[in-house]
Amino acid sequence: MSTTPTSETRTDPSESTGRIVVGVDGSPSSVLALQQARRISEALSIGIDVMAAWQYPTYMGAGFAEDIRPDEDAKQIMADSIVSAFGDDAPADIEQIAVQGVPAQVLLDASRVADMLVVGSRGRGGFVGLLLGSVSAQCAEHARCPVLVVHSRDHH
Repeated sequence: MSTTPTSETRTDPSESTGRIVVGVDGSPSSVLALQQARRISEALSIGIDVMAAWQYPTYMGAGFAEDIRPDEDAKQIMADSIVSAFGDDAPADIEQIAVQGVPAQVLLDASRVADMLVVGSRGRGGFVGLLLGSVSAQCAEHARCPVLVVHSRDHH
C-alpha cells in the first residue's frame, strides 16, 4: 500500500485567504456545517465564505426557458441556509459566492487558498445509507487544506 498523498497539500501560509469555505446545498448537514464553521471562525478570528455551485441542466439547449436560473437558485440556497443556521444573528464577516461548476470541483478549487473547508456529510442526492456523500468524500480526499465533514444530528 502506498503512503504517498493523493493530493498536494498547501505548505506556504501566504497562499491562504484567512477564510473558512463552507459548501452549502440547502441540506440539513450543510446548515450544521455553517454552524460549526462559525464556531471555528470566531475562535480563529477569520471570515467565512459560503459557497454554492450551480450548473445549467444538461437537457437545456440554446433555446432554454429564461425563467430557469440555477445561478439565482444557488444564491437563494445560500441565503436560506444562512437564515436556517443563524436566524437574525449571522456572522459579520460572511461572504456568499455562487460559482458555476461541479460542486466537488468548485470546493476543491476553493481549498487551494482556504484555511479550512467545511462540508456536510450528506447532500440532497445520492444513497441514504452511505456514510459520506460523493462531494464530501472527494473533498476529504483531495482538498489542499484541512477538511471538516459535519454529520447531521440524526446520523447513526
